[in-house]
Amino acid sequence: MGNAVYDQGLQLEYLKNRLNMFLEVIDALDPETADLEDIDRLIRVLDDLQMKYERFKKDWEKSR
Repeated sequence: MGNAVYDQGLQLEYLKNRLNMFLEVIDALDPETADLEDIDRLIRVLDDLQMKYERFKKDWEKSR
């Protein structure tokens, strides 16, 4: 994995990039061939993204 990011702007950019990647995967997913494993993987990605957001949010609240 990469190094920890502490700059608020870089953290926000990270979240935006991850969300855009997720949306690209959703767009590319064929609903006719997607299986439960694909859906589970997408849910894990969203859970990871939410955890990262919560971690960044704590950093942002501390810096106020």
